[in-house]
Amino acid sequence: MAKLLSLALFVSAETGCLASGLQPFIDSPERSAANRARDIYRHPLEVLTFFGVRNNATVVEIWPAPDGYWTEILAPYLKDHGHYIAAWFEDTPSHHRANEVFAAKLEAAPALFGKIEIKVFAGERHEIAPPESADFVLTFRNLHNWMADGEEAQAFRTFYHALKPGGILGLVEHRAPADQPQDPLAKSGYVRQDVAIEFAKDAGFQFLGSSEADANPKDTKDYSAGVWALPPVFRLKDQDHDKYAEIGESDRFVLKFMKPAR
Repeated sequence: MAKLLSLALFVSAETGCLASGLQPFIDSPERSAANRARDIYRHPLEVLTFFGVRNNATVVEIWPAPDGYWTEILAPYLKDHGHYIAAWFEDTPSHHRANEVFAAKLEAAPALFGKIEIKVFAGERHEIAPPESADFVLTFRNLHNWMADGEEAQAFRTFYHALKPGGILGLVEHRAPADQPQDPLAKSGYVRQDVAIEFAKDAGFQFLGSSEADANPKDTKDYSAGVWALPPVFRLKDQDHDKYAEIGESDRFVLKFMKPAR
């Protein structure tokens, strides 16, 4: 009992230390107003603390958003003691504009982003980091895209290859209802939590747990435009705009996996 209590106190202290270290970067005036406004849905402090991201870690973010939501937090947080790798899109016609926007954002603020390393992620076609070199691989709301392309298995194998033994995969995705069949192409943008867990396990990952930090019970997940009816996309434009704005961003699962230590 004493050992369990000591372990619990250690974990609590470590979590508190991570949170206090992250908070100034989340509160930074260098972040865009639009990104800070999304914190009420994306809960960056809770999510990154749950993943256990340390400021001296090597962190790979898969497909950073062109607006740099997580980049604005992670790159400055890791700049002095760690290493942030942005594994962005292949430069295809469909992704060229997103890559241009992200590159322009980095170039506009070299003091914040000058130490970022750029890699490319596309299934298993590129190396996102040297083998077994990353402490964390993080991906936010991307799994449905790999399912649409039939590359989910390749994606998880790439993450496994890049992570050190004991390294962490943190995954956030729009959560589909557990009692409905999973569309293998995830055309609505929603993915069942149990399906995501099995993808990771099939690649060799150990499931460590989940967080409800990004849960949104208002999300009914039954929109004609899929998850993109909701903010920030508002694909239906003025149609029921106020209704979707009141729902807010999607209900999401937050999952933590580990590459087993040898």
